[in-house]
Amino acid sequence: MRILLTNDDGIHARGLKVLEAIARQLTDDIWICAPSEEQSGAGHSLTLTRPVRLRRHDERRFSVTGTPTDSVTMALRKAMPAPPDLILSGVNRGANQGDDVTYSGTVSAAMEGALAGIRSIALSQIYAREGAGDDVSFSAAEAWGARVLRPLLDMPFAERTLININFPAVRADAVKGIRVVRQGFHDYGRGTVVEGMDPRGYPYFWFGLEPVEHTPGHETDLEITQDGYVAVTPLQLDLTHYPSLDRLADRYGQFTG
Repeated sequence: MRILLTNDDGIHARGLKVLEAIARQLTDDIWICAPSEEQSGAGHSLTLTRPVRLRRHDERRFSVTGTPTDSVTMALRKAMPAPPDLILSGVNRGANQGDDVTYSGTVSAAMEGALAGIRSIALSQIYAREGAGDDVSFSAAEAWGARVLRPLLDMPFAERTLININFPAVRADAVKGIRVVRQGFHDYGRGTVVEGMDPRGYPYFWFGLEPVEHTPGHETDLEITQDGYVAVTPLQLDLTHYPSLDRLADRYGQFTG
């Protein structure tokens, strides 16, 4: 089995090293193509206004001066001799849950793989303390990564779908198990923007990372990870809201002929 690894935290990110260790428990045919610098929050963006450069670090390790989407594209079209059987994106430093998946470069790299018809999985390690810096623990991902991936290796994925995995912010021995759950919903009205002043006297703004209110109950990726479980969530690329199709068609009936 050939696996392509990528991320949005960059080629030198600790989480990518964790992902490589996880992947080596599954196969020795591993390729890496990741952004040369951190691209957190890049979403499913593609670099169109400047050249993208591909740097080869060794036979199967590459970096790209672009986004996670660029990295997957360059891996499939330029770096690899043949398409991989599986794409793994991560392990992201921080959660990618609920509506945040639309911002996530980690999830978007997996989206790009799914668009190419390749089974793709995003993996993220949640951490509990703001300002943790390099002290973020990946122990849950390290211990449970291969365990949560193995059941997916021979499972066919529906067309244009991917799997999003989030590891809870607990020690490896405190993880309670794995749950398959739906995507949650944040209340972004309760988020904050941190304001400061730079040395030249101009204001700047930084989006806060503190928790925001989310869906009640224990049915989504947001709650289940807080309860100490690994969350496995299937996502689809088709964003069509099908119940609205007929209602909208009725509104525009006079224009359809």
